[in-house]
Amino acid sequence: MSRPPANILIGGVLVALVLGAAAVGMVWTPYPHAAIDVTAKFAAPGAGHWLGTDHLGRDLLSQLMAAAGNSMSVAVLAVGIGCSCGTALGLLAAARGSWTEEAIMRVCDLGFAFPALLFAIMLAAAFGPSLPNVVAAIAFINIPTFARVSRAAANQVWRREYVFAARAAGMGSLTITRDHILPNIAAPVIVQATIEFAVAILVEAALSYLGLGAQPPSPSWGRMLAEAQTLMYIAPQLAVWPGLCIVAAVLGFGLLGDGLRDITDPRLGRGRRA
Repeated sequence: MSRPPANILIGGVLVALVLGAAAVGMVWTPYPHAAIDVTAKFAAPGAGHWLGTDHLGRDLLSQLMAAAGNSMSVAVLAVGIGCSCGTALGLLAAARGSWTEEAIMRVCDLGFAFPALLFAIMLAAAFGPSLPNVVAAIAFINIPTFARVSRAAANQVWRREYVFAARAAGMGSLTITRDHILPNIAAPVIVQATIEFAVAILVEAALSYLGLGAQPPSPSWGRMLAEAQTLMYIAPQLAVWPGLCIVAAVLGFGLLGDGLRDITDPRLGRGRRA
C-alpha cells in the first residue's frame, strides 16, 4: 500500500489542530475571551497566561481559540451554502443543456464580477457589518465556482455508457442525476470544497481586519491583527499569533485539498511525481 502524499499528511495535521482548537474554543477557554484586566495588560507568556495578554489584559490564547471557532463556523456555513447551491445549479445545467446551461453559466460569469470584499461592503452599507453578512458574501462568490466545477464533471459523466443505458431503460434526468451523476462528481466537489475552506478563512480574516466582519466583543483573527497593528513595537506577539493561526489554517486546508486532488486525479498525481 502506497503512503499518502506528504501534502495530505501535513495539511491533515494542521487542519486537525485548527479544528480541534475551534471545537474546544466553542465550549471552553482558559479565560473568558472578552474579560478585561488592565492590571495585567501586555503580560508576558507564563503559567498564568500561556501566550500573554493584549493591551486590555485579555488572555491571548482564549481569544485565539474563540476566534478559531468563529472562523470555522463562517467557513462551514459559507462553503456549505455555496457548495449546495452551486452544485445544484451545475447539475441542472448539465442535465438540461441547451439554453438552460448557457443561461446558468452566464449568470455565474456575472457572479465572478463581484468579489467577496466588494459584496461585503455593499451588505455592510445596507445592513451593517456582521458575521452573517460575511457568510453571505463568501457563499455568494462560492456559488459560481461550484457551479462550474460540478457542471464540468457532470458533463463528463453524462457521456458514460452506463448513463446511456439508464436513459435507454427509461430513467428520467432527475433520477439519473440522483443515482449516477451526483455520486460520480462527489470527489471533485469535495476537493474544491476543501480548497474553498482556505479561501473562506482568508476572506473572513480580511473582512474582519477591515471592520466588516466580527464585531466586538466577538473575537476574530483578522480583527486581532487590526488591533495589533499600532502596537507592533510594543508587543509584536499580538500580531504574530493571530497571523500564524491564519497561515496554519489556510496552509492546512490548501495542502489537504491539493493532496486530495492528487489522489482523485491519477493523471495529475503521476505528472507531479514524474
